[in-house]
Amino acid sequence: MKIAKLQNMFKGWFIGNFEPSLLKTNDVEVAVKTYKKGDYEAKHYHKVATEFTCIISGRVKMNGIEYEAGDIIVMEPNEVTDFECLVDGTTNVVVKFPGANNDKYEA
Repeated sequence: MKIAKLQNMFKGWFIGNFEPSLLKTNDVEVAVKTYKKGDYEAKHYHKVATEFTCIISGRVKMNGIEYEAGDIIVMEPNEVTDFECLVDGTTNVVVKFPGANNDKYEA
């Protein structure tokens, strides 16, 4: 049995080609991310990976559309999005398939 702390993982990524990682792989990336209100990521896209974002708690805005707990957003390769956290403590589970280091491009 292994025990780890999410806070010790690289930006919440605990599976993927990161240090540290519980499973070092390029096949998939998995993270649990918690945000503060106002946290923002500028418009970007991935050329290789499909990104699945599941809102566990709170609310976010992506491409001008608000999402809440229970929503799952699927961003296919080359689809552009930004990201804004609307509520303190918003938590998302993010899965990228396949795992693809350096696959984030500014739009």
